[in-house]
Amino acid sequence: MRTDFRRVAIVNRGEPAMRFIHAVREFNLEHRTEIRAIAVFTEPDRHARFVREADEAVELGPSSFVDERDGLRRPTYLDYDALERALTEAQVDAVWTGWGFVAERPEFVEKCERLGIICIGPDSGAMRRLGDKICAKRLAEQAGVPVIPWGGGPVDTLDAALVHADRVGYPVALKASGGAGGRAIRRVDSAADLQAAFAPVRRDAARIFNDRTVFIERWMAGMRHIEVQVQADRHGTIWAIGTRDCSLQRRLQKLMSEAPATGLVPDVEASLLDAAVRIVAAAQYRDQVSVEFLVDLAGRCYFLEANTRLQVEHVVTELTSGIDLVKLQIEMARGGRLAPAPPVSSGHAIEVRMNAEDPYNGFAASPGVVTLFRMPTGPGLRVDTATAEGSTMPQEFGPMFAKLAARGHTRDEALGRLKRALAESVVVVSGGPTNRTFLLQMLDRPEVQRGILDTGLLDRLTVGDESLPERHAKIALLQAAIEIYDEEYAEEVAAFFASAARLRPTARAEVGRPVELSYRGHRYALRVHRLGEGRYRVVSGAQRLDVDVERDGPCERWLTTDGGRYRVLAAVSGYTLLIEVEGIPHAVSRADEGVVRAGSPAVVVSVHVQPGDEVAAGDRLVVIEAM
Repeated sequence: MRTDFRRVAIVNRGEPAMRFIHAVREFNLEHRTEIRAIAVFTEPDRHARFVREADEAVELGPSSFVDERDGLRRPTYLDYDALERALTEAQVDAVWTGWGFVAERPEFVEKCERLGIICIGPDSGAMRRLGDKICAKRLAEQAGVPVIPWGGGPVDTLDAALVHADRVGYPVALKASGGAGGRAIRRVDSAADLQAAFAPVRRDAARIFNDRTVFIERWMAGMRHIEVQVQADRHGTIWAIGTRDCSLQRRLQKLMSEAPATGLVPDVEASLLDAAVRIVAAAQYRDQVSVEFLVDLAGRCYFLEANTRLQVEHVVTELTSGIDLVKLQIEMARGGRLAPAPPVSSGHAIEVRMNAEDPYNGFAASPGVVTLFRMPTGPGLRVDTATAEGSTMPQEFGPMFAKLAARGHTRDEALGRLKRALAESVVVVSGGPTNRTFLLQMLDRPEVQRGILDTGLLDRLTVGDESLPERHAKIALLQAAIEIYDEEYAEEVAAFFASAARLRPTARAEVGRPVELSYRGHRYALRVHRLGEGRYRVVSGAQRLDVDVERDGPCERWLTTDGGRYRVLAAVSGYTLLIEVEGIPHAVSRADEGVVRAGSPAVVVSVHVQPGDEVAAGDRLVVIEAM
C-alpha cells in the first residue's frame, strides 16, 4: 500500500483545520519533509484564518447544498461530488478530516480509496466495523466486553422497537446506529413516548448521518462517561494511551473533559484499557479511535460506542502523555511503527469548550464578528483556536470557537490554572455573549471541585431566569446609558460640523440626554450629563451618581463610581448592549426599541406598513424625503 504523500487536503474548517496546519509544519521541520496543507473551504470562510494560513486553498462553493436523494439541505462538506471536484482540482494525494463533517463517513473514505487518495485515518472497512454502533456492540460482545443492555439489533418498524423496549425495560434510549456527537438520540420513558419519538429520530438519523438505522438500548442514568484513547499501527501494535472523563455534558454535548479520569481504582482503569484494546483488535482496526464506556459508582463498566476519528477532547490526552496525536496520525499513515508500549502519562489536564452562545437564553448561538479576542498565557495553558480579532463566526456552522486547556501536576493545580485562564480571557462577539462566564460558574460547582460527575449533572441544574446573574446590574445599566450617550453625542458633533461647513451651524440647546433602558423586564428612565472628558453624571429620579469612565480600546472600560472601580466590556449589537462587569454578562436593551430613526431631518412621504405587521430585514417601511 502506498504511504508517501506530499499534498494533503484538509476536509474540515476552523479549529480542526488550524490544528492540522500546525502539525504539518512541525512534522516538516522535524522530518525534513515537504508536505503541503491545502484548505478546502466554503464561501463563508473565504477570509477565514485557516484559509489564509494553509499553503493552498480550493473553494467548494456555498456553505450548503440540497441533497438530490432526499431534498434536504446539508453542509457542502458532505457533498461528495463537490469534494471530489475540489480534490481533483487540487491534485492531492492524501486527505485529513479531523472531527465532524466527513470524519466518520466510510462512504467518503471509499470514494478516496477509489480515487487513489490516501486517508490519514482508518480504512473504510475498519470504520464500518467499529464506527457503526450496532456492529461495534457485536464486536464488543464477541471480545467478552460488557455492553449496555440493548435490543440485540436494529429496529426497522415501530412494532419491533416496542418489542425491544419491553425486553430491555424502560427508560430506554432510541439511538441512531451511525455517526456520533450525541445527535439523533432520544430518551424514551414509555411506549407512548416511543411511538412519538420513533419517526422523528429516524428522520434525524437520515438527515444527519444519511442512515436511518436505529436501535434500542437501556437508558443508564447517573453514569460516568469515560473514554480510552487508542492508537494502532499497521504492524499489529495497539496502544491504550490513557483515560478521559467526559461526564460533564449538556444535552449529550460535552463541555469539559479531563485526563486521566479521576477516582478510578487501578483494577477498573486496567479493565477499561484492556477492554478497549480487545475491541480494537477484534475490529482489525489500524489507526486512532476513542473507545467509550459508561461506568457506574460501583465501578461496573459498559461499552458504549467507538469514535473512529480524532476527538475534540484529544488535547487533554496530549497534555498528559506528551504525544502529538495529529503528527502521530501522519507518521502512521506514512507506514510508521509504534514502540512496544506508549509513553508513561503524568500530571492532570482539563479542557473546556468555549462557545459563542448565550447560556442565559437557552444557549442560543450568537454568531458574529469578533471585535476583541485575548486569550491567556502562562505555564501549563493551551489554546486551540482558529479565531482572531476581525474573524467572523458564521451562523452556518457550530458555535465552538476555542478549546482552553490547562495542565498541572495535580488536578487541583490544573483546575486552578484553568479557572485563572478563563477569568483572564476577553472575548467580544457582535452577535452576543459567549459561555465563558457559564464555564467559570460550572467550574466553581462543588461537584466539579470534588470530581463527582455524571452525564446528567448539568441537565439537572436548571439554567433559567432564576439563575441569571444580577451582580453588578447597576454598573451595567450605568455603562449602557453612557455608551448610548456617547454614540448620540458623536452623532451630534458630526452633525454640527456638517452644518458649519454649510455656514449654518446648529446645535442642541438641551443639556444632557434622556436614555431609556430595558433590563430583565424592567424599564429605567435615566438622564446622562457629560461633565468632562470621561466624566459623567447619571440621574434617575432624585438619585444622581458621578461616574468616571476610562476607555482602553473599542470595548474595554474601567468604570469608577461611588467608591468602586469595575472592569467592564461593552459591545453594541443592534438595539442590545452587551455589558460584562467583572466577568458577569448583562444584556441591556434600549427601551425605545422598534423606533425607526431617520439619519437626518426628513419628511415622511408614505407609510407601507400597519401596526401589528411583521416585517423582515430589507422590507420597505416608509418613504422619506430629505434635503
